[in-house]
Amino acid sequence: MSLDPKDWNEYRKQAHKVLEACIDRLEHSQDHPWRPIDAHTKQDLMPALPKSGASYDDVADLLTKTILPTATGNTHPQFFGWVHGTGLTSGLLAEIVAATMNSNCGGREHGATYVERCVIEWAKEIFDFPQTASGLLTVGTSQATILALACARAKLFGTKVRHKGIADTPNVKLYCRSGTHSCVTKALELLGHGSDSIVDIPTLGLSGPMDIGFLRTAIAKDRQDGFLPLAIVGTAGSVNTGAFDDIDALADFCSKENIWLHIDGAFGAWTKIAQAPWADLAKGIERADSLAFDFHKWMYVQFDCGALLIRDGDLHYNTFASHPAYLAKQQKGLGSGDLWFCDYGTDLSRSFRALKVWTAFQTHGLDAFSSAISENCRQAAYMAELIEQSNYLELAAPVISNVCIFRIANREHSFNAEIVSRLQEEGKCVFSTTQLDGKTLIRAAIVNHRTQMHDIESAINAIIKALEI
Repeated sequence: MSLDPKDWNEYRKQAHKVLEACIDRLEHSQDHPWRPIDAHTKQDLMPALPKSGASYDDVADLLTKTILPTATGNTHPQFFGWVHGTGLTSGLLAEIVAATMNSNCGGREHGATYVERCVIEWAKEIFDFPQTASGLLTVGTSQATILALACARAKLFGTKVRHKGIADTPNVKLYCRSGTHSCVTKALELLGHGSDSIVDIPTLGLSGPMDIGFLRTAIAKDRQDGFLPLAIVGTAGSVNTGAFDDIDALADFCSKENIWLHIDGAFGAWTKIAQAPWADLAKGIERADSLAFDFHKWMYVQFDCGALLIRDGDLHYNTFASHPAYLAKQQKGLGSGDLWFCDYGTDLSRSFRALKVWTAFQTHGLDAFSSAISENCRQAAYMAELIEQSNYLELAAPVISNVCIFRIANREHSFNAEIVSRLQEEGKCVFSTTQLDGKTLIRAAIVNHRTQMHDIESAINAIIKALEI
């Protein structure tokens, strides 16, 4: 029994139907906010295990009428929740081709490997990393952080740690600003050092950089107590307020103290290509030993696609390379190729996620992304202006780039979450919440290329209108 279609013409017809529905969805994204999923639809999404298959006509209906309407809503122009990328029309085409090719990008000699190499070279050029640097596309910044800190550990203890483990190594400490993304905690837990090895360094003000004076004192004390610094994690765009550390100052300090500098640039690294004044926020990022960032956030490509750059490409390779007999490289044929990406991370089976990035740059060019990122920053500043002009709302933190934090004036802070949920369920707009000083606040992270200034006005007006009811 073949799993390919019996009737290719019928399959082609249904495939076109699905494609048209997807294009319609993107063209009319403003008509498709997130909506709650009713109980009946949830049952349709979780049916009993099918023992026999359906027709492609039925499957096309399931995809377009059951699955497609239940999306997160992040393609909508008034989606500002969390840091959800919005997806590009070029990505739809790329994903079709990637799915058709079904390439395993762990290695071997085929086109997808060269596309990923190209994307990594572009990233090195954008972030001014040296040609000797290496890189890898990952599921996201969370995975990239684990790989980066594994490289930092190999630099500290030597690659013998791969074989001997950490039982006989000195205890380590990792230093980062208070409120650094939780992926750093998970990375240390998975690497066996534990979350207790993290030292939170206060910042200079609510949205200021890490206090390097405090950092210097903390490291000196820990060294006296027998701990070794594993790394300092600088932040380019904090998850709460979009704040930036002084990366140049951290790089100076790390160079003097011989400590690995990792930059969490999940979304904020992309201010590097923004227009003035935002481009200066990431100044010094090119001096990092490792940089983690996402294409699926502020570069708008479809999930998932994160990335990692390591300044010392040889160290990166020696931290992960493995050559079992069943992966022996050939001199010729499909098993050849001088770069296998499985030697730079943990995954042998890897998807062709590079194609959607490659296609995005080919379709739009770097300048278009620079303009879109800069416009998102202007939109966040405009949102702050509207909030400050309102009698109902209060700005809770300065707007640095694309993140705006605010609250409902003269109400309990728990009411902020209530308003956010209400607007989501009404299909008006999507904000998320965060906490500063133990208070729940409304947060907008604008990484949406479909957003216009009138969407900012509409979203703020929706909050005010909800308060007036």
